[in-house]
Amino acid sequence: MTLLIKDKKMDDVDRFQLILSYFMQLIVIVGIFIFAVRSNWINMVACLGILFLTFLPAIVRRRYHVYFPLEIDFVVIGFIFAAIFLGEIHGYYTRFWWWDSVLHMGSGLLLGLTGFLLIYILNEEKKVHVKMKPGFVALFAFAFAVMMGGIWEIFEFSMDGFFGLNMQKSGLIDTMWDLIVDTAGALVIALLGYFYLKKGNSFIFDRIVHRFVKRNPQLFKMKIKKKK
Repeated sequence: MTLLIKDKKMDDVDRFQLILSYFMQLIVIVGIFIFAVRSNWINMVACLGILFLTFLPAIVRRRYHVYFPLEIDFVVIGFIFAAIFLGEIHGYYTRFWWWDSVLHMGSGLLLGLTGFLLIYILNEEKKVHVKMKPGFVALFAFAFAVMMGGIWEIFEFSMDGFFGLNMQKSGLIDTMWDLIVDTAGALVIALLGYFYLKKGNSFIFDRIVHRFVKRNPQLFKMKIKKKK
């Protein structure tokens, strides 16, 4: 969780993201108390689960000493809040027809960025004696995001089949549109990542990737170029 992060180098954008993260977490906490007062135990337990999920970035930070930029913390917390608290508990999926598509686009972007960071770490690790070209790094990020989107749709299908839920909403049509917007989000990140590696000029990647590398030097034991 972004809570209790103290960094004198934070700029205005960081502070804004931090305040929004606090606000979303506060709403979930208030929701827990409201559901408890109303004896709505199912939603109360669901909110407790949501609150725990918003702590995942902090758990990774403390347990594995991997520090994510505040942008990633904010996106993870925001996605969990929008998907579960607003989407499932407050019915935004049925209230707004476009809610599901927007979230799947966001998940494609987030998973694509995750895949990019994973392969970027390997590409810069001196123990891995392979230097991957920008095209392959972008392809991996794209494939990783699409694969995870496909696994999620299998999960939704399984939950509907075994437990009688309605996660797929309109069935095949819902699944196909989810996969399409997942793929679109993944493609955007793959293209941005490709041009970042080729030209080294991208506002999003300059801010996120550079700060990720700077905060996690243990992950980036840079390969030493052989002198000719």
